[in-house]
Amino acid sequence: MELRTLQHHLLQGFMLLSLISNCYARFVVEKNSLTVTSPEKIKGTHDSAIGNFGIPQYGGSMAGVVVYPKENQKACKSFDDFGISFKSKPGSLPTFVLVDRGDCFFALKVWNVQQAGASAVLVADDIEEALITMDNPEEDSSSAKYIENITIPSALIEKTFGETLKKAISGGDMVNVNLDWREAVPHPDDRVEYELWTNSNDECGVKCDMLMAFVKDFKGAAQILEKGGYTQFTPHYITWYCPQAFTLSRQCKSQCINHGRYCAPDPEQDFSSGYEGKDVVIENLRQLCVFKVANETNRPWVWWDYVTDFQIRCPMKEKKYNKECADGVIKSLGLDAKRIEKCMGDPDADMENPVLKEEQDAQVGKGSRGDVTILPTLVVNNRQYRGKLAKGAVLKAICAGFEETTEPAVCLSGDVETNECLENNGGCWQDKAANLTACRDTFRGRVCECPLVDGVQFKGDGYSHCEPGGPGRCKINNGGCWHESRNGRAYSACLDNGDVKCQCPPGFKGDGVKSCEDIDECKEKRACQCPECSCKNTWGSYECTCNGDLLYIRDHDTCISKSGTEVRSAWAAMWVILIGLAMAGGGAYLVYKYRLRSYMDSEIRAIMAQYMPLDSQGEVPNHVSNDRA
Repeated sequence: MELRTLQHHLLQGFMLLSLISNCYARFVVEKNSLTVTSPEKIKGTHDSAIGNFGIPQYGGSMAGVVVYPKENQKACKSFDDFGISFKSKPGSLPTFVLVDRGDCFFALKVWNVQQAGASAVLVADDIEEALITMDNPEEDSSSAKYIENITIPSALIEKTFGETLKKAISGGDMVNVNLDWREAVPHPDDRVEYELWTNSNDECGVKCDMLMAFVKDFKGAAQILEKGGYTQFTPHYITWYCPQAFTLSRQCKSQCINHGRYCAPDPEQDFSSGYEGKDVVIENLRQLCVFKVANETNRPWVWWDYVTDFQIRCPMKEKKYNKECADGVIKSLGLDAKRIEKCMGDPDADMENPVLKEEQDAQVGKGSRGDVTILPTLVVNNRQYRGKLAKGAVLKAICAGFEETTEPAVCLSGDVETNECLENNGGCWQDKAANLTACRDTFRGRVCECPLVDGVQFKGDGYSHCEPGGPGRCKINNGGCWHESRNGRAYSACLDNGDVKCQCPPGFKGDGVKSCEDIDECKEKRACQCPECSCKNTWGSYECTCNGDLLYIRDHDTCISKSGTEVRSAWAAMWVILIGLAMAGGGAYLVYKYRLRSYMDSEIRAIMAQYMPLDSQGEVPNHVSNDRA
């Protein structure tokens, strides 16, 4: 090995070790649940480590039968060579294949099993240890061909548990298990926070190609989720730092900025030609600042536009990976170039860059999330995503992070999940006539909830019954009450007064729910009973006519004449009555006036009699004494 190449690898190792020692590395193995449902003697739930390839069924679960092949037990060769197939027969449970660890890459084992028709792979560890993550092999053209095509989930299980499964299978037992990813991603509320640890370097091999393809493909879905307020996305970039003893070396100067504080590996793994690591660090910093400036103007989704446009317009292969090309992309997107430059700061300054320092701090694991040491890494609700970095697979993981019934429409599309309300209405209540159902499809399955229709809330258990309640309930299927139309007339037993009871309308009798029967008012003598009346029953009412030249008055159930003479006689009688009343009133008033006058006269005469004799009375005795002294 050349001395220059040796120095390069030693330095890269020192930089990585420096990062690890600085972060007190804590790698977290992401797990899902594996439950044995039969046979009875080995029933129980165990942890399994999610493979970092394939497509884990985030938010869902899979049930299957475990098979342990008699040949090719490490699955390092094609099962076609042994004439073995794991395809399930119609109507039977999917096949989960148990294989042993060792002799070849994890991903190759899973690929060979997938090719043989299995639905999932369980890899039994070959040593007693804590669970580890099955990762992709190092970039390799041969492995790249199958890694990107792995579509089934896989999981590593502990050696002891693997031996238990093998023993049960060899003993003739049918081993049924359930792989469950429903709690692999926390789902506390109606918004998902996720982040992508990425890199602007497009010359790092298979992983870089995979990352660039994912960003372009996922851009549309990411922007829809972000614009709708369903998600909060944050991009991140890994950087290393150069050990103090090497900060003045040519290698550190070419791979780092800010005097060895922030570094990236040489893109071509060659110090003597092409781009340098510091070019990657500067572009990473620019992309971070693009996000920050876009976020400050409430357009965080513009980051996806910049990154995809930069990949297309400024590739390393065409020697366009530079500031001039980046400025052209920034201008085309209407971003503030001056604010971005200010955010980036001076890469030659011997001081911390606040943006990159924040990124290095973020690499350290917090809470349930371990350190970020693998590129690319996706983190959903503070849990590292495991599996294929592809649009459909990642969308499943993000959708698994929503609280049930709050997920956006994109999570309920046929490409992402199966609508469980389509088969047998999910076992929920439904009214086929009104096209109403209590089944509500969710990403994790379905819930049976009585619906809200046109402002009317149905009430019930959601499984066997739902009834509309409250004002406006009669608008919805007549509130579940009887209703019928005949000959242009419509009647309903629903009363829109907030009451949930059904009552037959006037003219009908019955329970109001299933039936209301017409009342025959004529037969039951409820109306049209005057001597001159002739009664005819109708649906919901009746018709009454009078004999001769008489008019029926419905409110009084009587007949009156409708000729002019009778009308004049009626008016004459009315005038006679009115005149009589007036005369009686006048006479009473005269009597009242006379009596009042007489009374007043007598009172006045009595008062005056005390002071002078009147013609009508004799002498009044004098009671005053005239005795002399």
